[in-house]
Amino acid sequence: MTTNNIANKTKSSLSEPVEEIIDVPRPVVGLARDYPSGHIIPYHQHSRSQLVYASLGVMTVHTEEGIWVVPPLRAVWVPAFTEHQIHVSGRLAMRTLYIQPDILSNLPRKCFVVSVSPLLRELILYVVTLPPLYPLNGPEERIMTVILDQIQSLSIAPLDLPIPKDIRLKKIFQTLTGDPSDNRTLEEWGKTVGATSRTLTRLFRSETGMSFRQWRQQFRILEALRRLGRDESVTEVALDLGYDSPSAFIAMFRKALGQTPGQYFKGEVL
Repeated sequence: MTTNNIANKTKSSLSEPVEEIIDVPRPVVGLARDYPSGHIIPYHQHSRSQLVYASLGVMTVHTEEGIWVVPPLRAVWVPAFTEHQIHVSGRLAMRTLYIQPDILSNLPRKCFVVSVSPLLRELILYVVTLPPLYPLNGPEERIMTVILDQIQSLSIAPLDLPIPKDIRLKKIFQTLTGDPSDNRTLEEWGKTVGATSRTLTRLFRSETGMSFRQWRQQFRILEALRRLGRDESVTEVALDLGYDSPSAFIAMFRKALGQTPGQYFKGEVL
C-alpha cells in the first residue's frame, strides 16, 4: 500500500460522524477529516483515547494544562475524557485513531506529541479507509494489533508548553500570546505584574518545571511551528518572534529540535 493512494481514498470517509463510530465494538477505529486553515474544533471530549495524526498542516491542541503543537509527520496522544480544543494552521489533513481506553492503560494520562514512523504512518492511512465495523479474526484485526504495539514504542517529541496557573504568570503568557517578540527580562516583567523577579523565578520553576527563559523559548518554538504551518516565511517568523535575524532563529530552532525548519517540515529525520 502506498501513501498517495491511501491518502486519496481517505476522502471517502470524511462524512463519517464521530458519534457513530465511538461506540463501535472494535478496539481501534479510524476517521479522516480535512479542515481549512484557521478552523477551530471547540472544546470537547471522547470516551475513547485518540491518536490524532496530521498528514498535512499543523494542529495546536489546547487543554487546561497546556498546549501541544502537532506538525506534519507527528501525532498527538489524547487520553480518553480529556477536554480539548484544536486550532488549525494551514490546510489540515487529520487522520485519527479512536482507541478503547483500557487497551493502552500504561500510557501517560496526559497529552503528548510523538514522531510517527513510516510504518505507523502507512498503517494509520490504511485504517481510516476501513469501515468502522471491520471483520474480526482477520487481517484487519491483526493490523490493529501492530498499530497498538507501534504506539507503545513511540518516542515523545518536546512540543508541549505547560500553562501556568498563577495569575501573574498567566498575565505574562497572555501578553506573549499577543506579542511573541516581547523581550522583557523577568525583572521588567516583575514591575508589570507586581512581583519580584525572585518570586517569578520560583513560580516558573514550580508551575512549569522550566526557567522563564526556557519557557519563553519553548513558547516561541511552538509559535514558530504554527506560523510555518501557515506557510509564513522563515524571515517573517524570525522577526515576528523577536530574533535579530533569520540565521539566529534557525540556529535556535536547530538546537531545540535537531533540524532546520525546512528539514523538520519535510520529515528528513524521524
